[in-house]
Amino acid sequence: MYINDINLSSLVVSEPSESYQSGETVNRWVEVLVDCPGASTELEKGEKLYTYRLAAKLEVKPGDILSVPFGFQRLGGVAIRILAKPPANLAAEEIKEVEDVIQRDFIGDSYLTLLERVSQYYYTPLIQVIRMALPPGLLGRSQHRIRLKRENIPNGAVEFLGSKAARQILQILQSQVDGDYSFKFLKRQVQGFDRGKKQLLERNWAESYVELLRYSQPQTKPVVTLVADGSYIDLNKRQREILKVLRDCGGELWLNEFLQICKTTTPTLKGLEQKGCIVIEEREVLRREQGPVLAKDQPKSLNAAQASALGTIQTLDGFAQVLLHGVTGSGKTEVYLQAIAPLFNQGKSALVLVPEIGLTPQLTDRFRARFGNKVSVYHSALSDGERYDTWRQMLTGEPQVVIGTRSAVFAPLPNLGLIILDEEHDSSFKQDSPIPTYHARTVALWRAELENCPLVLGSATPSLETWVSVERQGAGGRGQGAGGEFVTPHSSLLTPHSLLSTQNSFSTHYLSLPERINSRPLRSVEIVDMRQELQQGNRSIFSRSLQAALQELQERKQQGILFIHRRGHSTFVSCRSCGYVLECPHCDVSLAYHHTEEKAPELLRCHYCNYARSHPKFCPDCSSPYLKFFGSGTQRVTQELARQFPELRLIRFDSDTTRNKGSHRTLLTQFANGEADLLVGTQMLTKGLDLPQVTLVGVVAADGLLNLSDYRASERAFQTLTQVAGRAGRGEDPGRVIVQTYTTEHQVIAAVRSHDYQSFSQAELEQRQALNYPPYGRLILLRLSSLDPIQVQNTAQVIATALSTEEEFEILSSAPASILRVANRYRWQILIKFAPDALPRLPDWEEVRSLCPSSVSLTIDVDPLNIM
Repeated sequence: MYINDINLSSLVVSEPSESYQSGETVNRWVEVLVDCPGASTELEKGEKLYTYRLAAKLEVKPGDILSVPFGFQRLGGVAIRILAKPPANLAAEEIKEVEDVIQRDFIGDSYLTLLERVSQYYYTPLIQVIRMALPPGLLGRSQHRIRLKRENIPNGAVEFLGSKAARQILQILQSQVDGDYSFKFLKRQVQGFDRGKKQLLERNWAESYVELLRYSQPQTKPVVTLVADGSYIDLNKRQREILKVLRDCGGELWLNEFLQICKTTTPTLKGLEQKGCIVIEEREVLRREQGPVLAKDQPKSLNAAQASALGTIQTLDGFAQVLLHGVTGSGKTEVYLQAIAPLFNQGKSALVLVPEIGLTPQLTDRFRARFGNKVSVYHSALSDGERYDTWRQMLTGEPQVVIGTRSAVFAPLPNLGLIILDEEHDSSFKQDSPIPTYHARTVALWRAELENCPLVLGSATPSLETWVSVERQGAGGRGQGAGGEFVTPHSSLLTPHSLLSTQNSFSTHYLSLPERINSRPLRSVEIVDMRQELQQGNRSIFSRSLQAALQELQERKQQGILFIHRRGHSTFVSCRSCGYVLECPHCDVSLAYHHTEEKAPELLRCHYCNYARSHPKFCPDCSSPYLKFFGSGTQRVTQELARQFPELRLIRFDSDTTRNKGSHRTLLTQFANGEADLLVGTQMLTKGLDLPQVTLVGVVAADGLLNLSDYRASERAFQTLTQVAGRAGRGEDPGRVIVQTYTTEHQVIAAVRSHDYQSFSQAELEQRQALNYPPYGRLILLRLSSLDPIQVQNTAQVIATALSTEEEFEILSSAPASILRVANRYRWQILIKFAPDALPRLPDWEEVRSLCPSSVSLTIDVDPLNIM
């Protein structure tokens, strides 16, 4: 085998390839990117392509998933391009042969181009980007197997075989009921296996095949099909009854279902099959997430702002960037639905990205009610089989809508007509680990350009990057429901311009939805100063105003939401005698108390590595019995509610109560059906939930969002508080929002009080501009970790010293992470800042990686959102 020394950073993978014609030549070659061991660390050596020969009857195209020999293994790889002849310096006898095609047409040309951009921009080996983008297992180790074709084997077959190896293989296969063994096993048992196998295959007494990983194999079920009514066949009364049932059911039923309906057995059906009345065969069943059966939904009438926004989106022809800035409850989803509807008649599909899985059930229900079985869901919480089948369904080219989280930005939809990012500001669209550390908004923009379709970014609280990219280009009509159109080069702040074509410009539009549906008002937010509550003798975690509002909920038969930014019961446990705080033995964080059930052992848990231990009776440091719980989480809030308001029915909605598949939908359905008065939860409650019956929203402690050592803390706090406040008053009854805080004078609190995005963004941007922080600067964060605290510290200092000689960027810090140790790994960070207008001459990352010993892990996070 030959390693072709081509660095992928300069490889154009979307170039047209010659199609294979079996009659033209005997030998053909293909360059393959192989998922070989160590590919995740291959970047420092430069990725290589492996050249393989194609068998005469094997047709391969760029983008096919192949099984290839690699040393003593068989690995998965991606066909990159077809060669008319091998490299001149490569002897033909050294080239190994592609064994089989695992999946055809799995990656198109433009899709490969997209993956290469992600690889280049986020400094990640291309094979790792491909591995991340594809469904699990496609590049895993497949194995070749051989199985008998018993119907082709004559009596005394062994005598016809001149090869001893072939006779041995046949005998081993015949000794097993299925007659099926792996090449690997038979090679150990039979000397000369390859020659013997060839003889069996040539006689058509056996066949070879590639066995994929279990979830990469299609799932099948037996189906019974009526092929003759039996009128001219000698059948007994029972057999005729069975055929009548099958005929009345449309002539086709799943075997298990048919057996239950007819109360019969499989041997009975086999008898009918032998008489030619029915056929029992395996048929593939697509594994897809199944939603509830929903009544058909019809398009809603639009107000003037919605109609204007929809009209602008529908007139777009080709690549464009749209900011749909609508206040909470302004009907953005209806605009999405009506923008997508005409695409089906054009043979096009739509991709809708949402921040988190918890948001998808309610949104997908709306889409399924409108578009039926044209809607698919794709996210990492699906089973491997569901992801694999949903992926293959997309490749059919049928017009459809795919809804998913950030990983769905790589969904292989052909004929894309529209991409939508709902709640585009949400930090969940950014992947921190593992690499590539991509942002779905950035990748979606690249994809919209490659597919030549519009990208719609929707939010009530746009990210400041998006806001500035619109504002800098002078969009008009802000707050008037009008769309401002302007032309901008590809150096938009959202667009790493070096990876986009510069030959054509694209239009950008600002579309405003300044009012709620049916002109429902945005209620002013009531701010409660908890310092005054304490001074006036109220030691409860609930202010008097919030207590009164909760008391009214059940009396008025209304519902409410309580937001608390932490899960669990208490944020830490401390000894009141000596001040000792119980910490995780593997991380530099305190253990949080989690209440399980009444009279159960008290449990302390780490929110970083999931370490858990029972609550001690005495202080481990001074043996004092006076251990106290401090801070409040969702569990403590629900316990206090149960104590103070025993008549209120509660549902807790956080990551502890939604761990199981389908639990998000179950809890939200219970609440929507009126089975609870109050929904208590964390930031999942801010992700676009539309619950018209909610009239009260309470924020128990806003300060936990404000006081973080992160330059984005104020932006995130404003977005979170504004979004959660927007859950109130979406129905006919007016809403009420109560925010409890100890810092009423904070600029975020003042802006949230009046729903004033403009004043907040202006003040926040002034601070960012003064420091040249995004969106006025760009950042790259180097994350280093190791089990050895000294080695990771020394490595960080060596890298920082090496980088400090560069003049085109600034080293902001080389310091321990805010939480130094997580899961026994010590973490250091190096933050690099540079100008946004053009990528400077960045460090040679291969040289930087070479400074890291094998025991130190290095992650390069481009445009990081989380720097803590």
